[in-house]
Amino acid sequence: MGYIEAVCISREKGELKMAVQEIALKADWGIEGDAHAGDWHRQVSLLAGESVDRMRLKMPELAHGMFAENMVTRGIDLSALKVGDRLEIAGNAVLEITQIGKECHNGACPIQVATGECIMPTEGLFCIVKRGGTVRPGMAVGLMA
Repeated sequence: MGYIEAVCISREKGELKMAVQEIALKADWGIEGDAHAGDWHRQVSLLAGESVDRMRLKMPELAHGMFAENMVTRGIDLSALKVGDRLEIAGNAVLEITQIGKECHNGACPIQVATGECIMPTEGLFCIVKRGGTVRPGMAVGLMA
């Protein structure tokens, strides 16, 4: 069992996401107010806080949302998850993993240029929302049985 460390949104695609106090997940849609919400397989993106920590060793000024992630988790091994696994947040919202990793924007996102590495192509997870709900930092997140 882990917890949600941060939640982030952006109003427009291509913008850095900004950390916010809470997000509203809508079933079969994604995060209300986020540019990536919609009827597709990448409604919500996840990244492990431990991965962000590793990148901060190279670039200490990295803030949540700079990898275009919607949720940062802590204490749950996202690398052990596979497509089809479901995560439950605080006994409320449910996400289903639909994709692991993605191509970096043009192969040269600002993070990759600055650090020589972008972690979303290998460590980012993408999900659809199976059950909606409000999500805030500090909420528990775990794999559904």
